[in-house]
Amino acid sequence: MATQNEFDTDRFVIVDHPLVQHKLSLLRDKSTPTKDFRELVTELAIFEGYEALRDLPLEDVEVETPLETMTGKRIAGKKLAIIPILRAGLGMVDGILSLVPTARVGHVGLYRDPETHKPVSYYHKFPPYLSERTCVVVDPMLATGGSLVAAIEFLREAGAKDIRCLTLVSCPEGVRAVLDADPDVRLYTCAVDRQLNERAYILPGLGDAGDRIYGTR
Repeated sequence: MATQNEFDTDRFVIVDHPLVQHKLSLLRDKSTPTKDFRELVTELAIFEGYEALRDLPLEDVEVETPLETMTGKRIAGKKLAIIPILRAGLGMVDGILSLVPTARVGHVGLYRDPETHKPVSYYHKFPPYLSERTCVVVDPMLATGGSLVAAIEFLREAGAKDIRCLTLVSCPEGVRAVLDADPDVRLYTCAVDRQLNERAYILPGLGDAGDRIYGTR
């Protein structure tokens, strides 16, 4: 499996906390039931969110404790926009919302053509003032990178400046495609797997994330 040092470490982070590695192994297991799979996706999104949002801008706020008044901190500005790539990306939204409940949520609808493996767009809608928000794009799997690159392009066209992409399992081809396509995007993942197979599925991967989240085939 690839390591973080093989890519631009200023823009690419592998979140490899021991608890992340433990939960990711459970996520990969083909015997993990739908309910547990869905919960694990949410939990891993929380771990990634902590890492991806560690530099959010803060401002001073006056807080009255039971004993005295003090100066605390709160997130400044328009805060977050969470952008799941439908449908599997929806599984990561609640994890990020548990960290920042006031975040706005947009959507990008893309599917992969089974013959060409290229992304096909059918829907996208974003919150207002994207240029003032940190945009967190979520999608569990980063395979060819086509869908994520397309989502980033849509966001740039809508005015987004700060884009951070969160995936759970990636492959080297997808990581390179995303980092090469946009010089300012930041990418976070929990693992970089070996390669893609002839159907553009990640190996060893975890199967189809959308099907496993929603119990479909």
